[in-house]
Amino acid sequence: MAHKRLGKQTVKLQNPPSIIATSSIVGPKEGEGPLKNFFDQIIQDDLWGEESWEKCESKLQREVVKLALSNAKIVESQVDFLLAGDLLNQIIASSFAARQLAIPFFGLYGACSTMAESLSLGSMLIDGGFADKIACATSSHFSTAERQYRYPLEHGNQRPLTSQWTVTGAGASILSSSGGAPYITHVTTGKVIDPGIKDANNMGAAMAPAAADVIVQHFKDTGLKPSDYDLIITGDLASIGKEITEELIAKEGYNVSNVYSDCGIEIFDNKKQDTHAGGSGCGCSAVVFNGYVYKQLLSKKLNRVLLVSTGALLSPTSAMQGESIPGIAHAVSISNIIS
Repeated sequence: MAHKRLGKQTVKLQNPPSIIATSSIVGPKEGEGPLKNFFDQIIQDDLWGEESWEKCESKLQREVVKLALSNAKIVESQVDFLLAGDLLNQIIASSFAARQLAIPFFGLYGACSTMAESLSLGSMLIDGGFADKIACATSSHFSTAERQYRYPLEHGNQRPLTSQWTVTGAGASILSSSGGAPYITHVTTGKVIDPGIKDANNMGAAMAPAAADVIVQHFKDTGLKPSDYDLIITGDLASIGKEITEELIAKEGYNVSNVYSDCGIEIFDNKKQDTHAGGSGCGCSAVVFNGYVYKQLLSKKLNRVLLVSTGALLSPTSAMQGESIPGIAHAVSISNIIS
């Protein structure tokens, strides 16, 4: 019997794993944003000494895992599993990073929801007694994502105001069966929801219904209220998607306006950096959570956070075949107190 389940989509962890360390590495543009002081490392150019943007992204992920292990004061041989993913075809940034890390590897794809997906699965593996230490990581790169999903960078096209700026960055968390706060206490797994949007330059709107659905379901399953959280933060809906999400949640009877933000809004200063709707990409929630939010939890400025990483499940193939863009979102409840 699945005695750890609450309601339809939530798991309450009996032995909540600790997040014993995190790390974040970002690109130059992200390093000029309002959260620059919270990142572990800021690279000085988009190639970071590599021959291609794809190789740079894989290096970002490899090095961010190494940095997280160093911050946790453990070595690769002490980690039972690496759970990681990215946006590239066949998640090559993650798999090519894993080939240089001597850690058993599960490759994940949840588009930009992958950070919360990895934390969800990692937490359940530890709570189930299948592992003691797990590394969770993901990455994205502006230049790799742009030329895969939208236009060749050489095209120099004008970006519509609904578009978002893919974050160049990688983040990693180290989960452990023993350790102190913060803990992952609940996991609410999202459903694929498709509002019928086909515009790859309006992904905040495409993902918003999935984000709203999983947040509302989390409240219904757990009995928690928006006021129980110091922060509810979605992954990369940016300004347009955040507004839609807040409206959809309000229609279900929940007011999150006092505690709700989005990583795609926090990562950039839109007025100074001209990122249109805001940030996006796997790396968006990865660096904001592992850089900024985690440090706020450690300092007790935040004590309970709901991280809701959001993903647009399109591909170049689906777009060329005229398909719409399904959305997915996964929610992870992180707390300094086990209740």
